[in-house]
Amino acid sequence: VWLHQTRIGLSLYDVAGQGYLRESDLENYILELIPTLPQLDGLEKSFYSFYVCTAVRKFFFFLDPLRTGKIKIQDILACSFLDDLLELRDEELSKESQETNWFSAPSALRVYGQYLNLDKDHNGMLSKEELSRYGTGTLTNIFLDRVFQECLTYDGEMDYKTYLDFVLALENRKEPAALQYIFKLLDIENKGYLNVFSLNYFFRAIQEQMKIHGQEPVSFQDVKDEIFDMVKPKDPYKISLQDLINSSQGDTVTSILIDLNGFWTYENREVLVASDNDTTADVDDT
Repeated sequence: VWLHQTRIGLSLYDVAGQGYLRESDLENYILELIPTLPQLDGLEKSFYSFYVCTAVRKFFFFLDPLRTGKIKIQDILACSFLDDLLELRDEELSKESQETNWFSAPSALRVYGQYLNLDKDHNGMLSKEELSRYGTGTLTNIFLDRVFQECLTYDGEMDYKTYLDFVLALENRKEPAALQYIFKLLDIENKGYLNVFSLNYFFRAIQEQMKIHGQEPVSFQDVKDEIFDMVKPKDPYKISLQDLINSSQGDTVTSILIDLNGFWTYENREVLVASDNDTTADVDDT
């Protein structure tokens, strides 16, 4: 019954009657849904447009990988996003559930708040310099250069919508759509695969950062061998997007190549696991 109601509800916004929703259709649907979700009661009216933009981006990022500007109503019904959105009807939703739900008010305000914090000159856009402080501030310059080369920018600056795609990709690195986004940035020669040259191109920036932080740079040869061992591509010299997805190691591989903090976590994984175990042991003792 719920599926039928939702399908009918969504179909009312399908202006062309083709079984698809365009971005503006889905924006209207979500805007009119807000008053029916008690968890969003506290949202200021002035924030509605940013909330709608944040919510709609998730649907389009994951359900429109080819960036056609429209998504099938069937796909919207089949994915779990509507469940997450309608979870906000629950007035007793736990704090934990709110934090993990992209559509909750705290989550939307967190993402928008980060954007405002990064925007140091308050012009409503992010320059490469401003974006470089994202997260732990350890994304490499070379990776950020690629983001600004490949993504839609205005006079070399990124707007909120483009920023949302960037955040969704980096926060969901195990998901095929996120890996597709990052893969396109890593595939500097646009060949449809990553080879030793492209891996080295990105890893050099990690080595540079290690030197700056007074750490002994790790040899590229070792890292390259580890990456190929993790991914086990069909062709021993090339890594395709499908290889990355199939390996279930895409999040680790991309972290090693684009983020000093991600690489450091990978390099010290045994130490970190050991210290986690020690902490658990201490808790057990007490």
